[in-house]
Amino acid sequence: QVQLVESGGGLVQAGGSLRLSCAASGSIFSSLVMGWYRQAPGKQRELVASSTNYADSVQGRFTISRDNAQNTVYLQMNSLKPEDTAVYYCKAVGGWGFGSTYWGKGTLVTVSS
Repeated sequence: QVQLVESGGGLVQAGGSLRLSCAASGSIFSSLVMGWYRQAPGKQRELVASSTNYADSVQGRFTISRDNAQNTVYLQMNSLKPEDTAVYYCKAVGGWGFGSTYWGKGTLVTVSS
């Protein structure tokens, strides 16, 4: 069983930056395929960033990275916009992408105009 804990959310003004972290435990971290998703009020959950893909709306502003020694994946978010306001979730797929899927509980990011 994989446990994921997100942190780093909060309130920020438009144009500001935040860095989200997702700490994983319960599995060999290097075998986990990691990604970040978000869900805004009244909308479906959507992919923000994976190792191979970014949502068009965040391309050039957000960067995903991982530190296998720290069992952590990060999402650096720059030039934030009010439309980035959402709960951000960390997702892990075990077995190098062929195993079970796990989700964190999410961290709220609020961008004020």
